Amino acid sequence: MTDFLIQSTIPLVVLLAIYHLLLEKEKMHKFNRFYLLFGLVFSIVIPFITIEIIEEVTKPIIPNSAIQINQGSIDFVEETNYLPIILWSIYGLITFLLSIRFMRNILKITSIIKSNTRTDYKNAKLVLLKEEALPHTFLNNIFINETDFNNKKIEAELLSHELTHVTQKHTFDILFIEILKTIFWFNPVFIFYKKAIQLNHEFLADEKVVNSYDNIPFYQNLLLSKANSILTYNLTSNLNYSLTKKRLIMMAKTTSKTKAILKKIALIPFIFGLVFFLCFKTIAQVSSEIVKNPSNTKEKPTMDRRDEYYAGVRIIFKDCSKKIIVDKQYEELTAKEKDKYLPDYVPTPFIEKSPSKNEFTDFKNAAKYAIWIDEKHYPNSELSKYSASDFVYFAGSSVKKNARSKKFSQPFQYQFYTKIYFDKNLKNSWKKHGGKEIISTRNCTDKWDKTNNFKESATTFKEAKKSNTQISGLEKYFEETIFTIKDEKGNRITEKKFNELSKEEMKHIPPPPPPAYKRENQTAQQTEDAKNAKGPKSVEIIMSQGK
Repeated sequence: MTDFLIQSTIPLVVLLAIYHLLLEKEKMHKFNRFYLLFGLVFSIVIPFITIEIIEEVTKPIIPNSAIQINQGSIDFVEETNYLPIILWSIYGLITFLLSIRFMRNILKITSIIKSNTRTDYKNAKLVLLKEEALPHTFLNNIFINETDFNNKKIEAELLSHELTHVTQKHTFDILFIEILKTIFWFNPVFIFYKKAIQLNHEFLADEKVVNSYDNIPFYQNLLLSKANSILTYNLTSNLNYSLTKKRLIMMAKTTSKTKAILKKIALIPFIFGLVFFLCFKTIAQVSSEIVKNPSNTKEKPTMDRRDEYYAGVRIIFKDCSKKIIVDKQYEELTAKEKDKYLPDYVPTPFIEKSPSKNEFTDFKNAAKYAIWIDEKHYPNSELSKYSASDFVYFAGSSVKKNARSKKFSQPFQYQFYTKIYFDKNLKNSWKKHGGKEIISTRNCTDKWDKTNNFKESATTFKEAKKSNTQISGLEKYFEETIFTIKDEKGNRITEKKFNELSKEEMKHIPPPPPPAYKRENQTAQQTEDAKNAKGPKSVEIIMSQGK
């Protein structure tokens, strides 16, 4: 809504300013009428027009990546914002009251027409009023005093003036601008447009009288004699509207055709400038480019990335009775064993990214963010010692209320990494597994095989539970993960929690890592932490072939 108001107000102001500077003082009133109405319609329509300029941007992708983890994504907790509700309620109430006033004025004029004598006059109707009133017009009705009409005290010039309002249908212009004023009552620019339109109507009617009777002094004196007459309704065209020096001067003014044409041509660059400024949008069209394996100078197109990640790691896999089924170096495993005992997913590279200046300023808000710099917690004021460019990577997540501690009560937590720390600890961490062994024991309570299929036929997690399928281990691991479902083109389809995934969608999620890792010099606490590891905050699932 804010964008609409800005994009409509800019052309309203610009076109009205051009009118007052270039057109109002020139005697080309028919064109000026069209220009003012065009300005109103153009300004309301232009926010809905977008002309896209496509700019191609190359996006690198890693081959065979079906699942990606968003390490910097945030799950925002929705909070009700009452301010828009209050503002829209106020707007609706005022618009409703103004609409009632607008309809009441029309009904009042209609009532006057029905309650008084009407008589034909050329292609209009004369409404004969009992009370004193200055001649005025609404649609094809001309309101005049009955006594003056019967005594022939109403000059022909005055009737010709009002008849011009009827034949040129000026009432429709007034009704149009009044409707806009009712809807956009908070925008004062429409008030100035109405004044300009009404004055233009009087220029048109005065021009018709002057051309018909060719007696400018008499007509000017006639209008001046009516200058203090009773005011009429704001929805009617009034004989004495804005009887100012402008009208009197305009009656005797002439504008050459050449000057009029030049001024009309001068409007073209202004119109196109507004269209270009408000309508043209540059759209980035992403094209994909296959990225070569960054770990080697030579491309290895057939290499499974797991081969590099698990190189030199010993894989030990035990069954439910703790009997060792597999005990081999990774390189000794067959392709079938690799698929059976190891997850398909391996980490993706950490891409350097610094926070924007606005984001960095917001991160200093201690009430919203708990922050860590190079894995150490600091008060938010510590960020004042840095600039946004000092950090080459940052990542964060939301924290649900029941997971917040007394010490860290903020709804969001963020990690910031300096260049030295990032290069040493994160830059190449995705390339190689950190341990020398992976010891994994099958969880016999989980009826879940390596292909991510349920042994029982179930389409959703909830249905699986009804059929007594036990997947508590997976549920626990992914309980805090939000899965973003996308199509093959990367377009977002929906977001789900683990227990909302369908059977087909579950085929595409990575199985959890082995529940414990044995490394040299590993403490009991580190082993316990590995057993209680949680899944990532967010995971993208790319569904192929419309699935």
